[in-house]
Amino acid sequence: MSLPQDERPLVEHLFRHEAGKLIAVLTKIFGTHNLELAEDVVQDTLIKALETWRFGGVPENTSAWLFTVARNKALDVVRRERHKKEFAAEISPLLKSEFSAGETIRQFVHEHEIEDEQLRMMFVCCHPSLPEESQVALILKTLCGFSVAEIARAFLTGEETITKRLYRARQQFREEKVAFNIPETTELSARLQNVLTAVYLIFNEGYNSSQRDQLIRDDLVEESLRLANMIIHHPLTAQPESFALTALLCLQAARLYGRVDDAGNLLVLKKQDRSKWNYALIQQGNVFLTRASTGDVVSSFHIEAAIAYEHCMANHYRATNWKQILALYDLLYQMKPNGIVALNRLIAYAEVHGVEKALAELLALQHDDVLKNYYLYYGTLGEWYHQLGRRELARQYFTDALTRTPSVAEQQLLKQKLEAL
Repeated sequence: MSLPQDERPLVEHLFRHEAGKLIAVLTKIFGTHNLELAEDVVQDTLIKALETWRFGGVPENTSAWLFTVARNKALDVVRRERHKKEFAAEISPLLKSEFSAGETIRQFVHEHEIEDEQLRMMFVCCHPSLPEESQVALILKTLCGFSVAEIARAFLTGEETITKRLYRARQQFREEKVAFNIPETTELSARLQNVLTAVYLIFNEGYNSSQRDQLIRDDLVEESLRLANMIIHHPLTAQPESFALTALLCLQAARLYGRVDDAGNLLVLKKQDRSKWNYALIQQGNVFLTRASTGDVVSSFHIEAAIAYEHCMANHYRATNWKQILALYDLLYQMKPNGIVALNRLIAYAEVHGVEKALAELLALQHDDVLKNYYLYYGTLGEWYHQLGRRELARQYFTDALTRTPSVAEQQLLKQKLEAL
């Protein structure tokens, strides 16, 4: 027997949303060296929910239900393992006593102050002993419920690579017993950058989903905005780059539903309906961008937010300030000289200087490790050759792009372009 069809999206959203909270709380109890134990308890809790909810329906207060079950399962684990394992150093003695174990777990596993625990967990995942790519992958997996496939898509790499990164990260936690806290000021800045990167990757997966049949995932967009809001409201992490990322997410999310028509078909920027934009969210993004301008820090998030701002300020495509956008991309490429930024910069360059001048530079990027498997690189070549009247080359590159995306919406757009030839 399975859950009713209309309840499945709710349950999937809840599991993704609540799992990270539960893992954060349980890791505080078990210690970072027992991260896998925390993950196992959460997985058992979610399985229990599925089994129970199939027959009794989804409870009214799902979060409280999950926390109660997780608390009981955590207590079972502590009773079973207390003579074999060491838990979090500061509370391990309390967990080893039958008289204090239950009350200690009740005090720790509750819904209050959960945001603080999640923020701590994000910084634990970004410990400097871990490679940067492993830090972000660990946040996406443990706190945000990403599948290995989704993380691989976010990093533009293979699933096996992500699996190895996650295994090595958990192994280092076991060996080093990393403290469950937000770091001191001297270490905060470096870790914060990776925390913000992880939040941005969550947003990107929602904005342009790796799922074949779903272009936009509202739950991930909302989750990224929630996490960003959590970061800017904590006194230690309310930094200029935090406000810059939050501004960027607001300005991008505001234009989310202009990207598709009423039938759900993907639209290029020139054809998007700007009346669908959320101008209240744009205004909120502008407020955060102003707050990001304090101090002398200019991060890549500042530049990307400024680019998004320029798009939001244009009430139609022809009013876009492409010269300013190109100047911003020049700055961004100095900070992040990678293939994706180079491609986006050339799209702005073509708007300012013409497709013919941009084409040679774009062709020079064909051996870039990231772009060689990126559908938008080939789609851009196809579009530019089409504009130059070179139809066979346009057809070739649109076809190449078609084989490099699993997204039905992106495939449909490319098929329309092929038909137009």
